[in-house]
Amino acid sequence: MITHTKTDNSMPNRVIILGGSGFVGCAAAQWLINKSVEVLSISSQELDLLKHDSTQKLIDILNPSDTLILVSAKAPVKNAEMLEQNIRMARVVCDAIQNQPINHLLYVSSDAVYGDFDRPINEQSHACPGSLHGVMHLARELMLSEAAEGIPFGIVRPTLVYGPNDPHNGYGPNMFRRRLASGQSIFLFGKGEEKRDHIYVDDVGEIIGRMAFSRSKGILNAVTGNVLSFHDIAKLVIS
Repeated sequence: MITHTKTDNSMPNRVIILGGSGFVGCAAAQWLINKSVEVLSISSQELDLLKHDSTQKLIDILNPSDTLILVSAKAPVKNAEMLEQNIRMARVVCDAIQNQPINHLLYVSSDAVYGDFDRPINEQSHACPGSLHGVMHLARELMLSEAAEGIPFGIVRPTLVYGPNDPHNGYGPNMFRRRLASGQSIFLFGKGEEKRDHIYVDDVGEIIGRMAFSRSKGILNAVTGNVLSFHDIAKLVIS
């Protein structure tokens, strides 16, 4: 669970979002901007975390009063090379905050750290990833937690995220909507009986923003609690 370390209504001094031009990062940035928060949104073109000079560049950007949100990732992780790249990216952030401490750190992870369960899970459930993507996020969580000693550190673990501008076009609401819009039929794996939770991207952005406002630490699952089959989702998209 999370703990709010700031209970007044004052806004964060400045929020830096690594990966702020991406799907989830953009939603978080927009929510914060709408609340008149100063946001520095940094894309991979502006700061490539895989380049040798990225640690010093990030150190030069950070101020002690900053909130830093790490969203940037090579995802979904499909092979060992992508796993290694993501670990290197997290290492840059770890080294930077150890050289330039900050006010608050947030990491956007994934519910993939839990693996597949046939029963409800919560933030106390054992993290046991069954995919390289889940392994990547769990490794990053542990790395950042160690590096952030003395800094309030919050982790957001979203379930499947949907909404406009999703770059992945994964099986589910985004793909279904796009296929219909282009005059194509929706296809289902099997009878579409597999059930999953899906959360709208703007809701994830708001959750991240509210955690930044409250200087929250700990782990929060970003979920709706409503589990639907892909068959039911297809029917909703068609309607």
